[in-house]
Amino acid sequence: MSFNNSSRSRRGFTLIELLVVIAIIAVLIALLLPAVQQAREAARRTQCKNNLKQLGVALHNYHDTYNGLPPGWVGVTNNATDIYGMNAWGWCSRILPQIDQAPLYNQINFSSRMDSPANATQRVTSIAGFRCPSDVAPGTTWTIQTTSGTNLVDLGLANYVGVFGISNIDNCVAAPNNPCLGEGAFFQNSKVLFRDFSDGLSNTITVGEHKTRRDSGFNWTSTWAGVAANGADAIVRILGTTDHTPNAAANHIDDFSSYHVGGAHFVMGDGAVRFVSTNIDLGVYQHLATRGAGDIVGEF
Repeated sequence: MSFNNSSRSRRGFTLIELLVVIAIIAVLIALLLPAVQQAREAARRTQCKNNLKQLGVALHNYHDTYNGLPPGWVGVTNNATDIYGMNAWGWCSRILPQIDQAPLYNQINFSSRMDSPANATQRVTSIAGFRCPSDVAPGTTWTIQTTSGTNLVDLGLANYVGVFGISNIDNCVAAPNNPCLGEGAFFQNSKVLFRDFSDGLSNTITVGEHKTRRDSGFNWTSTWAGVAANGADAIVRILGTTDHTPNAAANHIDDFSSYHVGGAHFVMGDGAVRFVSTNIDLGVYQHLATRGAGDIVGEF
């Protein structure tokens, strides 16, 4: 008995059927991609919040040890106030042991200037706990420049800065030999105690997010290390002000900001982390930035 193979019907996909399948797959990918991106951003946002929570805990541990918060930065030369003076290390450098960075802390020569050759390696160290995963600035360092564009020093990047207050911090740059005093938790040579937060620890922000600026070649960013002598606006890179609500003013580099949609994360004085909307009332927002102005802050 024989079979005629030609009698069997063999049929493959036609070109139209193949194109339809491809089109369906493309539609499914287009529908799923935003969901995947949202899930990734949610994870990055959670990690950012956790980073700030750890900073809040570290500040409380530091306060318990030294009976006060660390100085915003040290600015003294020959026993006289100088915003760029010895030794210019910022508040983040002081809490390194509290965030499991004791080896780096022990390598820092705090008796020398932050921008001295003795600290060349230490000041450019990349610390994951100071970076927001949603911020995609290239590299791990930021080059401080003078107002004329001359490179001064490289510093390690950071996305979290201390709260100076509501005053214009640029006034300090214009008068470097005057004390640079803020209404917030950190300023020049500060040692703020929790008892100084008469507005209430839960009603006062201490640390917030500060994004790198993609629209300016990532030049406007911040650092964990400290203030560079004669650096252009270097102070605002370790501290921030509340001139405008988060993400609301694109041209103000010293404002708090983030790449999260709708606002930015902040650490309250009690260590809690809150997400502050860019739509918050400016008056309420500025009340949150002062430690003892007698402000009454409701829900935000």
